[in-house]
Amino acid sequence: MTHFAFPYAIAPDGSTRSADEDRHIVHLIEQILFTRRGERRNRPDFGAGIHEMVFSENAPEIAAAARNMVQASLQQWLSPRIEVRAVAAEARENLLAITVQYRRTDEENLRSVTLEHAL
Repeated sequence: MTHFAFPYAIAPDGSTRSADEDRHIVHLIEQILFTRRGERRNRPDFGAGIHEMVFSENAPEIAAAARNMVQASLQQWLSPRIEVRAVAAEARENLLAITVQYRRTDEENLRSVTLEHAL
């Protein structure tokens, strides 16, 4: 099955750009991680809430809280599609790198994706 690409784009042939199931799941994870809570009018609780932690101190306790927030949010919104196995967060200069290890519910293969966001 193919899905719309994220962000939405037009392919060279004039059709809507598409994404396969694996890429679509990565796009969904990206949307959850980088959508601010309250940003979506009809889903004010959508998002992982990591933007609220931008000005928090860089301490192990804060990193653990961020990992828990991300994992809970991914489980809430994507549990029919993926099983989250691990989440790691790392702040490097002005970038936040979040690595999510997951398994698609229709497969046994473990997958990993690292997404970066400028702070």
